[in-house]
Amino acid sequence: MFTPEVFIFIFLSVGALSLFGFLAVASYSEARRQERDSYYKNDMLKKIAESQSSSAIQTLEYLREQEQSAAMRRAQKKHEGYVLGGLINIAVGIGLMVFLHAVTRDNPVFYVGMIPGLVGAALLAYAYLLMPPNRGLPSTSR
Repeated sequence: MFTPEVFIFIFLSVGALSLFGFLAVASYSEARRQERDSYYKNDMLKKIAESQSSSAIQTLEYLREQEQSAAMRRAQKKHEGYVLGGLINIAVGIGLMVFLHAVTRDNPVFYVGMIPGLVGAALLAYAYLLMPPNRGLPSTSR
């Protein structure tokens, strides 16, 4: 009835549609969650502003501390992302150099692998040397 090529085409088409459908639903639900969080936070801040008790001041201080810790976590994640991206690019560059050297020994084509390797080195240099320091962050060395 159907040839194997048709089955492969149908399988890949259904798989691609399923993947992108899932990604759409996941991004929509994440946006709704963030919207709900900000709505409830703003509602809480409005109620705190209306009350003039000493607990309101403590609650506002707690919220400020939460904001600062969230900002520190974002900065740490950004730093870790640069380091991870640099390491991955260096590994891809080394792998590409080894592969191209094994495939063509006559031409020095394997130097193409230096492009992602040097991009990775630049990312690592930025992450460790040029990125602004995050004061108050716990050290990431283990």
